[in-house]
Amino acid sequence: MTTTVPFSRLTSLAGTDLGRGEWMVIDQARINTFADATDDHQWIHVDESAAKDGPFGGTVAHGYLTLALIIPLWTDLLEVEGVTTKVNYGLNKVRFPAPVPAGSRVRAAASVAEVAEVGGGGVQLTVDVTVEIENSDKPACVAQPVFRFYA
Repeated sequence: MTTTVPFSRLTSLAGTDLGRGEWMVIDQARINTFADATDDHQWIHVDESAAKDGPFGGTVAHGYLTLALIIPLWTDLLEVEGVTTKVNYGLNKVRFPAPVPAGSRVRAAASVAEVAEVGGGGVQLTVDVTVEIENSDKPACVAQPVFRFYA
């Protein structure tokens, strides 16, 4: 379920659990497209035949694909009204505890760790995000992205 807040209330979100978003399928076509975009065609990602005998029993998504998907997964959790600009300011930390097998479904769980006002009339959110894999005990990605919003 999406939390919707006006820009004027962003500073009140510190400590807020935003819950979990919708599931997203990570199919082989998405993995191949990412491989083409990044020139990362390592066999564990794109060679379905060879990957069957590999360490994961099939192809897996790139870690950086999983990381990049935080943006659409995150926007499923929080909508800020009255903003003119949204900026990905960076990441404080990132880990990839488990691979995402092709055909898996992932979703984000997030909570707002910190909120700070920044120059130029902006508000910065530091968010704890976990990208969960359906039916897996371990997450695909644990990250702390930093977002800036401007009205």
